[in-house]
Amino acid sequence: MNKHENFSAESEARQDLPARPWSPGETDQQDMLLRYLGAVATAAAEHARPAEQAPAGGTARPAPAAAAASQQPSPPEARVPLVRDVMDVPAASLRDDLPYRDIARLLAREQVGAVPVVDAEDHVVGVVSESDLLAKVAFEASGHRPGRIGVLRERRMHSKARGETAADLMTSPAVTVLPGATVAEAAWLATLSRLKRLPVTDGTGRLVGVVRRNALLQALIRDDAGIRAEVEARIEGCCPPGDRATVEVAVHDGIVELTGRMPSATTARLVAEVENIADVVEVKNLLTAA
Repeated sequence: MNKHENFSAESEARQDLPARPWSPGETDQQDMLLRYLGAVATAAAEHARPAEQAPAGGTARPAPAAAAASQQPSPPEARVPLVRDVMDVPAASLRDDLPYRDIARLLAREQVGAVPVVDAEDHVVGVVSESDLLAKVAFEASGHRPGRIGVLRERRMHSKARGETAADLMTSPAVTVLPGATVAEAAWLATLSRLKRLPVTDGTGRLVGVVRRNALLQALIRDDAGIRAEVEARIEGCCPPGDRATVEVAVHDGIVELTGRMPSATTARLVAEVENIADVVEVKNLLTAA
């Protein structure tokens, strides 16, 4: 084996080795993350889906199949979690005229990395973070001055770093969310903006709370009992009483197992319903034809 082949073999061997030993429960954490990403992706798809519009000059007439389907009772929907259900109230905030040293003390006391900045009427005007304070201290300590490359951006940073109050240091406008928004929508917004905390405001822009990214995660990822409750609700909604009487549901780590006896047509409809539940990882159809 020549030197090049030996190097290639060593590289492949290093790629096969784990960077570190897996910690207990890491598999469950990865599964939860995948389910979280799936829920966020579902929210993004719903947000991007164009609303159906009726043709100009008349009312849209549903197709026969659609009309027939609309006559069937729809399955009961699980209550969609909203931001107001998981937000922190009251929310820590600070006035826009607060000096930066007091900002640092407040962040340390509240043990958070960022805080909404409000005006005299509690309207959110921005967010100030540890990064904003760190930039100020770094500029002051280094005596850095804008260079020829990136002059405009560095001048803006330098001007901001010379500020003394929250109004000077904050990032504005703030990314906020309404209390009536769904948890999935807020999670998508937090993902896009890369924020760990979102200020929650009412319709006039006044601060009413703060929602943490990990609270959104916990709300999106239901436990197995919650998933089973929704599966049973779907069974009750789409299956006749005689068919659903023999069906048994088991859920483990998001995997739904259906056992019992049921007509093939009803089975296909039920499996499709269960697969559409966002938190379901897999459906094991063990139903036999009645």
